[in-house]
Amino acid sequence: MTNTKHWKSTMPSWMWKKWQRHFNPSFLDDGIDEDDDGDEEEEEPRIFTVGSRFWSKQPPAGGGMIQGIFFARFMTEEGIKVLHQSPPGCIVPDPTIPSHLRKPPLFDFAPMSEYIIPKQAFCNRYVTSTDPENKYRILGYPVCISDKKYSRNELMFNFCIVIGTEVDKIPYEAVVKRLASTFTEMEVQGEFLSREGEGMEERRSIAALLEIIKEDLNNYNECMIPVGKSPFLTYFKHSQVTRCTDDANTINMKLFPIYAPPPPVKAWHVPISKMKFSSIIDDTWDLTLQKVIDKIDGISDVRRIAHNADVSLALCKTALQHLLYYDSILMLDMFMFGNIYAPTPKLREFVQTPALQSECAAYVYYPTQSQTLSPFYLTRLLSTLCTSRTLKEWLKLHMEQGFPVLNFVDVRRFIQFGVIKGLIYRVHKYAVSNAILVERAVEEGLIGEDAQRKSRRVLNEVGERIAELADGTHCFDQITVELNLSDPKIMDQLKRFPRGDVEIIYR
Repeated sequence: MTNTKHWKSTMPSWMWKKWQRHFNPSFLDDGIDEDDDGDEEEEEPRIFTVGSRFWSKQPPAGGGMIQGIFFARFMTEEGIKVLHQSPPGCIVPDPTIPSHLRKPPLFDFAPMSEYIIPKQAFCNRYVTSTDPENKYRILGYPVCISDKKYSRNELMFNFCIVIGTEVDKIPYEAVVKRLASTFTEMEVQGEFLSREGEGMEERRSIAALLEIIKEDLNNYNECMIPVGKSPFLTYFKHSQVTRCTDDANTINMKLFPIYAPPPPVKAWHVPISKMKFSSIIDDTWDLTLQKVIDKIDGISDVRRIAHNADVSLALCKTALQHLLYYDSILMLDMFMFGNIYAPTPKLREFVQTPALQSECAAYVYYPTQSQTLSPFYLTRLLSTLCTSRTLKEWLKLHMEQGFPVLNFVDVRRFIQFGVIKGLIYRVHKYAVSNAILVERAVEEGLIGEDAQRKSRRVLNEVGERIAELADGTHCFDQITVELNLSDPKIMDQLKRFPRGDVEIIYR
């Protein structure tokens, strides 16, 4: 007699049920737990992590989006037929379900069957198709195994996943391919598919496997399913335990979210953290990543972070790109009082949204400031930013009008909030030298080399490095970081060019 009371009492109910589902197939067939003592069910924790990105209650990348999974095979006499499906009746009507409980299939299988089991030219490759109503997408990897032991000398089958057309299909491609490769190997080793039900008592049925795969991928974004009915524990008197084992295959799959490649990280960018890293970081994280994260303060640029963390600039950029990929940080420009900002059309949204105004006030006011201002003043501060006024001039304007901005507002956080929310944008400054433009035109063959002599003389006088950065494609932030010069010193360097040769462009 199997006694599992002791083991059940030592683990949460959700863990017990998952253990039962994976290692005791009869539990799935019976649909109930015979040892259920009526205790209140403990909710399974639903926190999913990928890198540093967390999901609570909702799985990542299409979790819970698998509408159906089915196994189709080409039968010698019946043609293309769906042998197993989960949930029952999702692809073709299930005669075992009472008529009053049946739900209509997700789509009409008949016109889609030629794409489920296609011609041999499309076999052994990833195939996607959409139902005629464009509501569902069928992802499959049709397989054709050639062998004389099969009828017509070949076995054709396909394990397909059905998702909505609005769901990103990229994360599911690896899952479909793994399903095909795993069951192909099981068929080659032991004829698992072609001899289904013939002496396979020690293995799970395909229907049970499909149901577990669907539920686990939807709920946990992963599955680890032993195909055999073992290992399982059998209990005897006097606490003697025997472990029964079976050389069975295991289906291991994990659903990973796919994100867009992160934008390039520049040395003059300033990373801002979007989460509290101290609550999730541990000793298993990469050492360079830990050192870089420790120096992220919302003020230091990438070059300074690399210097303070004692890591190379290239490694620092790589670490920050990983954090960008998982949406853990965002990048802003360096904050200086010589910067220029201007409002965007979204400023109207700020005026009409009290919640956004309250969020701004909580972020930008000094914590020690007991007196807060009305939203009118925050709107006034944002609306007075313009393309012809630096932050220093903007502050001076308000102070002359009797509004001591610095007594109430942290200007750096105020500007950061506006940029992050899209209420204002940065106006960058660029230097354009005519001598550099001539050099570029000669290199591209647009003008003759005679015009290069004068420009070459100018470049030799002012220095090669500053001249290369004065071509209109390098903003002053980049020049500041690469030459380690402040804005006034950059202007002094540009004065070494002949009068009228350099123009300053704001855009």
